[in-house]
Amino acid sequence: MKQHDIDLDLSRPQVMAILNVTPDSFFAGSRMPDAPHVERRVREAVEALDYVPDLAARGLSRRDSMLIGVVVPQTEPGDRLMFQNSFYSEVLGSIEYYARQRGYHILISDTDANESYLTLAKQRNLDGIIVIGMYPDEFYQQMKKTQIPIVLIDSYCNDHYYNNIRIDDAYGSYLATRYLLDCGHRDAAFFAGQLKENGVMKKRLAGYRQALEEFGVPYRESFVFEGQIDYKSGVAMAASLARSSLGATAVVAAADILAIGAVRGFYDAGLRVPEDMSIIGFDDLEISQYLAPGLTTIRQQISLKGQRAVELLLEHIADPSLSKQEEILPLKLIERGSVRKLS
Repeated sequence: MKQHDIDLDLSRPQVMAILNVTPDSFFAGSRMPDAPHVERRVREAVEALDYVPDLAARGLSRRDSMLIGVVVPQTEPGDRLMFQNSFYSEVLGSIEYYARQRGYHILISDTDANESYLTLAKQRNLDGIIVIGMYPDEFYQQMKKTQIPIVLIDSYCNDHYYNNIRIDDAYGSYLATRYLLDCGHRDAAFFAGQLKENGVMKKRLAGYRQALEEFGVPYRESFVFEGQIDYKSGVAMAASLARSSLGATAVVAAADILAIGAVRGFYDAGLRVPEDMSIIGFDDLEISQYLAPGLTTIRQQISLKGQRAVELLLEHIADPSLSKQEEILPLKLIERGSVRKLS
């Protein structure tokens, strides 16, 4: 340690004030005690004043702020963030954990990637950004203006400026639908979130349709129920299906949280799962194994998404010249007790 270097994120004027010396003495080294004495005096002052380092100021004074921005979807513009869907809680928990292991903090924001967010990114000197979900093209054009490394999670954006961590959503939904068909169900409804063009839900609908086509089962729009990706929407969709005369025997839920809500909705309508209605989900949330019956579902490695997003982001923070990457994580069918075999 040099004579006047104290690694406590204090400015030189702050150290001079603690030691009660003039700038000339400080920089010349005259009338200055030795290094151990300086450090002891400064640390005593820090403890006495309960000093907390200013992370923003630290970021401005150093090349790295050790701060990562995380952009999270909203259910609707102006509404709350999607924390009522535990998928986002799991992936955010993973991002925070693995970022913290590397000495980083995270700053969570909504999807409003306008000039105010770009200003925030500059003011907080963000080292990188992780974006969860799929957004309009204008969003990605705005985000590029930050000129810092960005990793997307669950996006089908084709802009090669970005790194991307995702799964094959169409294939996952295909597996789920094919499983019901293999079990003898020919009248399976589809519960989804908003079917935005080129979005995750649209991809999962495509997988549902592909499996029906392979089995020679006609696709019927009346069997598709669209809403929000939350528990209440699952309850409402199940209630609507139970009141209908569609004759469905099963449901492909495009998210576990929808399937969990649907179990309740069918129960309220007097239908038992799986005796009267079979359900298969998508995600394998931790709670899905504790339902009665346990939810048959498509498992995606949610925690791994967050982990790999952090690792990939930090690689590109360390070396921005690295080639952009897209990683597609594996899926697995998890059989539990929510599907009845008809054949």
